[in-house]
Amino acid sequence: MGYLPITKQEMLDRGWERPDFVYVIGDAYVDHSSFGPAIISRILEANGYKVAIISQPDWKEERSVTEFGEPRLGFLVSAGNMDSMVNHYTVSKKKRNSDAYTPGGVMGKRPDYATIVYCNLIKRTYKDVPIIIGGIEASLRRMAHYDYWSNRLKKSILVDSGADLLIYGMGELAVVEVADALNSGLQIKDITFVQGTVYKTKEAESVYDGIVLPDYPTLLQDKLAYAKSFDIQYRNTDPFIAKPLIEQYGVKQYIVQNPPARPLTVQEMDDIYELPYMRDYHPSYKEAGGIPAISEIKFSLTSNRGCFGGCSFCALTFHQGRIVQCRSHDSLIKEATLMTKNPEFKGYIHDVGGPTADFRSPACQKQMKKGACPNKQCLFPSPCKNLVADHSDYVELLRKLRKIEGVKKVFIRSGIRFDYVLADSDDTFLKELCEHHISGQLRVAPEHVADSVLKTMGKPNNDVYRKFVKQFEKMNQKLGKKQYLIPYLMSSHPGSGLTEAVTLAEYIRDLGYMPEQVQDFYPTPSTISTCMYYTGVDPRTMKKVYIPTNPHEKAMQRALIQYRRPENYDLVKEALVKAGRQDLIGFDEKCLIPPRKIKHTIAPAKQNAGRKEHIATNKQEDFGKKRNYSAKSKNKKTQSKSLRNVYKKKK
Repeated sequence: MGYLPITKQEMLDRGWERPDFVYVIGDAYVDHSSFGPAIISRILEANGYKVAIISQPDWKEERSVTEFGEPRLGFLVSAGNMDSMVNHYTVSKKKRNSDAYTPGGVMGKRPDYATIVYCNLIKRTYKDVPIIIGGIEASLRRMAHYDYWSNRLKKSILVDSGADLLIYGMGELAVVEVADALNSGLQIKDITFVQGTVYKTKEAESVYDGIVLPDYPTLLQDKLAYAKSFDIQYRNTDPFIAKPLIEQYGVKQYIVQNPPARPLTVQEMDDIYELPYMRDYHPSYKEAGGIPAISEIKFSLTSNRGCFGGCSFCALTFHQGRIVQCRSHDSLIKEATLMTKNPEFKGYIHDVGGPTADFRSPACQKQMKKGACPNKQCLFPSPCKNLVADHSDYVELLRKLRKIEGVKKVFIRSGIRFDYVLADSDDTFLKELCEHHISGQLRVAPEHVADSVLKTMGKPNNDVYRKFVKQFEKMNQKLGKKQYLIPYLMSSHPGSGLTEAVTLAEYIRDLGYMPEQVQDFYPTPSTISTCMYYTGVDPRTMKKVYIPTNPHEKAMQRALIQYRRPENYDLVKEALVKAGRQDLIGFDEKCLIPPRKIKHTIAPAKQNAGRKEHIATNKQEDFGKKRNYSAKSKNKKTQSKSLRNVYKKKK
């Protein structure tokens, strides 16, 4: 069927006079099922709607959104696969150097707060055309939220963007229902009944069984009110038990969040991932160097969505929900077989997973009928007694994929939950993981080692991770393999002070491994950890939490994780002194650093320069020696000639 049109000529070539929807996106157009805009576009197409794409429009030029004219039903707007601010800035708020979702990785092709900017651009040109926003940026900013980059509490993005409707979560069911409603002649302001949407209204009284949250002025004045509001939102992210949430912004100005869309069935998941994707970026980007983001996912398989892991710093609960939904084996094998026909396929499937690779079913049997428990987690602080920890389906799937002709190896890279592995009484998965699905290293995410920090993170105690390490080592020893665990570690998370950071550094010392990369906690919208960062309390308990916000302290915590680096010496020493851990400064094997900075007389770069200078000097000396030698030889020859002449005369 080809790519969806990104130019008017491509639209005309399809025989369209105008599209039903114009989809404005902050990413380049990649027609692959790992990219949200591709899924939404293709599912609308499968339901009979014509969708045209405007990718990365020039937000300073109003004509950039007029390529296809006025759409019949409305505009769809998404910032792309990432929040535009996360895409643009590091945790230290420095501009990133590249954008993996832009041709050639070029930075600067989308604006900050892209969803808002695109909507305002459309509104200036098409005042009365419905605008529906979605994607990760809109989904996680659907209610009042803390914005790390401006360091303030912002309104719902539905208010700031001027859009008419917001679709949150994955959006497949909601977008088709909204499209059908618009196609039937219903006005956008009357579409207030679709699950998985947020809408504006002047009359909150009409909302049945809704929960009224603190209004926006109250939230601005009282951080604890925001923490309580966030907790209510967090407990209403399940489609079976959630109620409508109402947030007021002014006189007769309300935002209403409907309950989330229901989980997809296996057949619905299969249908979505078997739509006619081109599985690549639009050919027009080839000359610019292609789209870097596709390199890892082009030969990866999405096996599931949703996560019952419940990490505090993760927004999955708000976006995909806690109920795991999966594809069938047949669907995944069909896609893998299709991969092997691609000339670029080298025999390696890069990943078979999702948010958490080894989750292939809901946490327990009751979740699909009664939903996820609002007041407790499935794995934290320890596995629930109702948890069904079973890897047999995943093991069977991996075995089938390994047998496909043309497949050399199947990797698992999207991450496993080590506590879930331990909860499974059958160690077959661990055996086959070590035997077939890693190559020397397995990345896992303990995140920290101090139990007090792990508690705020919603992660299991450190002894659980240590138990997994032993099991992993034992299994590899049994298989005769030398393979290693590479832990993901996080600095400066709420609850982590210098004392806890030093504990983490000591663990790294004993591990004998210094991480090349360290993740500072990044306060992104709609996570429990971000709420802690802003309010200073855990919204689940309303108890105070220590928050490292000072940039210098954060730098010290980060330096402690990489204490061996010479450039970190001063920060590490300062941190150890402040933490009262001078016992770790010395020459003992348990010490992190020596008493004084060891001066490297010649830095590596200077060594090379010195080497060049030395070579040059030697060359000059050699040249001088040769010159002197030549001069001496010349003198000797002259002297010899003179002596011969004298001798002749004497004769």
